[in-house]
Formats: sequence, C-alpha cells, structure tokens
Amino acid sequence: MFNKILIANRGEIALRIIRTCKEMGIPTVAVYSEADRDSLHVKFADEAVCIGPAASRDSYLKIPSILAAAEITNADAIHPGYGFLAENAEFSRICAEHDIKFIGPSPKAISSMGDKAVAKATMIANKVPVVPGSDGVVNSYEEAVKVCDTIGFPVIIKASAGGGGRGMRVVLEASELKKNFEMCRNEASTAFNNPEVYIERFVQNPHHVEIQILADQHGNALSLGERDCSLQRRHQKILEEAPSPLVTPELREKMGIAATNAALSVNYEGAGTVEFLVDDDLNFYFMEMNTRIQVEHPVTEQITGYDLIEEQIKIAAGANIKDYKVELIGHSIECRINAEDPAFNFRPSAGEITVFHPPGGQGVRLDTHAYSGYRIPPHYDSMIAKLIVTAKTRPEAIIKMRRALEEFIIEGIQTTIPYHIQLMDDPNFNKGSVSTKYLETSFEFKK
Repeated sequence: MFNKILIANRGEIALRIIRTCKEMGIPTVAVYSEADRDSLHVKFADEAVCIGPAASRDSYLKIPSILAAAEITNADAIHPGYGFLAENAEFSRICAEHDIKFIGPSPKAISSMGDKAVAKATMIANKVPVVPGSDGVVNSYEEAVKVCDTIGFPVIIKASAGGGGRGMRVVLEASELKKNFEMCRNEASTAFNNPEVYIERFVQNPHHVEIQILADQHGNALSLGERDCSLQRRHQKILEEAPSPLVTPELREKMGIAATNAALSVNYEGAGTVEFLVDDDLNFYFMEMNTRIQVEHPVTEQITGYDLIEEQIKIAAGANIKDYKVELIGHSIECRINAEDPAFNFRPSAGEITVFHPPGGQGVRLDTHAYSGYRIPPHYDSMIAKLIVTAKTRPEAIIKMRRALEEFIIEGIQTTIPYHIQLMDDPNFNKGSVSTKYLETSFEFKK
C-alpha cells in the first residue's frame, strides 16, 4: 500500500478522498491555490502545499507545481479526483516517469477513451453498440454531406476532444449542415485546441444511463450497476439516481457486459464510467467513457456498499477484484447543490456563506467542503455540495430527498436548492418519465 497520497484537486472531492485515506490509515497531502487557503480539504489533510494563484492554469492545472509538491512531501501516489488533470494522459505519463503512482488508468487507456472518435472506433471493433455515424473524424464539409446522406437527419456534430457539453451542435436538416459544421470546428479549435469533429445520428428524447465499472491490473472487470443522469441542463447533470427507473434487469446485464468489454478492450485499470444513450425502445448506444471517478459516484456507493475511492486506491496498489460480488440494494438520489440563482437563469452566486445548516437523519449523506463563514471563490465550478439520500424504494427516496432539501439551509448566497425542491414535486420526474431535454423543454421553475 502507498505511504502517502497527494490529492491533485480541490473542494468536496478532495475532502472525500482524504476521508477514505484516513480510514485506510494513509497520510494525505492537500494542494491548494491562494483562493482555497480556507477550504476544508486544506484543514483536514495531514500536510498542505500552496501551488499557486487562484487561476486554475496557474495552480490545479500546473503539472510542475503539483509534482514538486509530491516530491517535497515524499508522496508516492497521486489521486487526481475529477476534472482538472484527472483525464490528462500526459499527467499520468509524467507521474510514472517520476515513480509516482497515478491512481487511475494508464496514459494509453486515457488517450484511447479521451478522444471520442478513437473511442467510438474502439467500441465498434469490440462490438459495443454505438450511435450510427461517421467512422471517425470528419475533415470536410463534403465528407459531412456523405455521412449525413447515409445516416439521415437529425444529426449531432461533436468535437472529438470535447467535454462538459461544449463543442456540440444539432443539425435538423441539410440546409443547416454547412453553417453548423464550420461553427462546430471553430468552437472545437478555440475550446480544445483541436478542430476535429465527428457526426452521429441525433437520438430523439434520449435517456442518459451510465455503467460504473471497476477493472484491476490482472485482467478482471466488473459492473456495479447503472446510474440515470437524464436530468440535465445545457448538457450539465443536475440530478443522478441509481438504479435507473428505466432499466430492466435484462438491459442492466446487457449494458454491464458492454461496459466491461469496453474497459477490457483498452486494458483499463481503476474506476471508470461508460456512458450510454438509451431510447424509448430500450436500445442503448455507447456515448463516451470517463476515465476517472464521477461526481455522481456516491449513489452507486449507497446501493452497492463499495467505497469507490477505496477501490481505486486498492486497485492502484495491485488488488485483485476477481472474487468481488455486486448486489444492488435500495434506491439512491443525488442532487447537485450549486452556488447559482435559478430565478435568474442560474447566474453564479459567489460570496460568503453566512448560515450553513446541513440536513440529517437516516439515509442522508452530504458531501461538501462548505461551512458557515466559507467564502466561495468565483474562479471554479459552482458546485458546493452533493446531497445524497438512500431509501428502500424510489418513491421513498424522493420523499426523503424533499425533506432533506427543505432542511438544508444556506444563506448569504443563492443556491439551486429551491429548484431541486420543485423537481421532487414534478409528476413526470416522479414517474421516471424524463429525457435529457426534459428540463429545457418541459420543466418550468416557479420563482
């Protein structure tokens, strides 16, 4: 096992990793920017190193500073969390060159799944269902026309190196193709320094269902069931739950086999998530693989009993998962609590939290780095907490979540708590009848 782990991240996920490390008896090192000096992950780590100014590019994305912090503290492993450098193949490679274990997959696996066009080609080669579309990158408008003639409209153009909902354009008919093709290439070049795009059939009213997998260094991989992440706004997840109200036992088994095959095809190591689109007829199509821990991992932990951070660490240290068993018990829902004002188009709301009263009770979990008196910096993602509830059934979990949201008091800033309370009362959400476009087309927040 590792002697000391450096957490190359911030906020709730850094604190989440520190908690597991403490339970495993592993000392931790926090890194922080000048803006995060008062964050809880800095207070609870065994050691803390300032790695630069507030801007991410000068701190959490600065590989030399992070490696220097690992070397001066004698950390022999780095956990990247999610975001920042978590899916950076170069970071994984440099860690290996410095004899520091990157708690995650190999650089090759990250590269294979990080480039969406390469990932899709890999899935096709391994007989994993994919959305009909181009065989790879589409380099010209003329080539785009041929692809669309083959698969039909509507289509979606996606940046090959994209992520976070950026670099995507839906094209409903042929007359709109040229304009959107060029605009998507320009957006991809600006956002990701890579103009390459690919084209897929646009699945109408899709459900976003993802499979959590674990894979070890010994050729074993297993599925820990699915999460439903269909409630999204601008391609950003708002709420996640496990298991999915849509998925049948038969579909769960098929998707689990597809996901583990995907992982094994690239010699994957660690925790990963294979994301699928599922249509109303329960056809499923590979979308992408996230080669890291996910924001929504707690709902899987709640219904399986596995600590996914602990499993990541154990696998990185050489553990064998061949004899692991998975049983799904109960239902879990996670609401992302963001420092945003839903009454004003989710306007960011940085500033000092004057009152912070967390909810409690049986089956209630709160992952957060916030507290009364904490000042939310404007430089990073707006998520300040994840509220997770678990109950025997989905209806009971919805009732419990509504109660917990009402009990959750944050003052001094605006948050998305009122938005989530209204979601709990929405009849279509209660029936499990939502798609990825539901919040933007059918749900109205009452101010």
